[in-house]
Amino acid sequence: MIILFGVFLLTLLVITALAIVRSESLFAAVILTGIFSLLMAANFFLLDAADVALTEAAIGAGISTVLFLGALALTGERERGGSTNRLLALGVVTITTLIVIYATFDKPRLGDPEAPVQTHVAPWYLEKTPEFIDIPNAVTAVLGSFRGYDTLGEVFVVFTAGIGVLFLLSASTARRREESGQSLEPNPGLRHYLVPRIVGRMLIPFIFLFGLYVQFHGEYGPGGGFQAGAILAAAVILYALLEGESQALRAIPMSVLKWLVAGGALLYGAVGVAGMLLGGNFLDYSVLASDPVKGQQIGIILIELGVGITVTGVLLCVFHAFAARGRV
Repeated sequence: MIILFGVFLLTLLVITALAIVRSESLFAAVILTGIFSLLMAANFFLLDAADVALTEAAIGAGISTVLFLGALALTGERERGGSTNRLLALGVVTITTLIVIYATFDKPRLGDPEAPVQTHVAPWYLEKTPEFIDIPNAVTAVLGSFRGYDTLGEVFVVFTAGIGVLFLLSASTARRREESGQSLEPNPGLRHYLVPRIVGRMLIPFIFLFGLYVQFHGEYGPGGGFQAGAILAAAVILYALLEGESQALRAIPMSVLKWLVAGGALLYGAVGVAGMLLGGNFLDYSVLASDPVKGQQIGIILIELGVGITVTGVLLCVFHAFAARGRV
């Protein structure tokens, strides 16, 4: 039954992808892209990758769709005329597809117990997680502790990407505002639409609560800082869409968001430095408490909090930067 449902989802993915490519309406393409992300999230759940599914649903179907719609407000509604090099494009796509299909022949069968990942690293993680960290979610143990350096790098990638986007959009917005001599006009949002506003106000507290649950329950179930940061940012973006961006900035000013962007990454790094000062290695959480297992758990909670803070700050800063471009 699960295989049939997986084939059904895969068929929908192909149909949606073809519809995106063939659509000449940019708005329809953006909405279809959000639907594609939801279908991908459902596929990840079928593959028992619940953590990835949460991230895909929150960022791919949620925040990315909002950012695409914000970018769409600055462009035309229809796609420009097609290129004359369609045969060349078709040839490139065909060759790439054949190469990808050929590469899949060397992949192990789904769920194969003899696959390399099942016979080398994964058994060690599953065996040592209860002993060293004592948390049920081995994914959190791997990402937060065993691969702490890798996750720290990912946090700084998000941090650097956010800074880069802010430089690009802020500079462009300031230049356009200076050339036009206009000031920022407050965005009323959907304030005059009763049904979306009431439904949105009802959903926002539950979205926040779910985001906090995902943040601090990642040791026991799917979740963590990346997923929680995306969910919390989605709640604030929904509030901005309903009440206007000026209201959202009044609730969480841009100066606070910039501190969040840097503060989360600094918190992650500070946990590593604290381990060194207490006589351990960088990102060695076992020295944070008298009991090494408790120290590991404390360290994971702190670094996941840093991840969530940075992801929330970066996503909201990027959203406000896009929104500011549309008001100039």
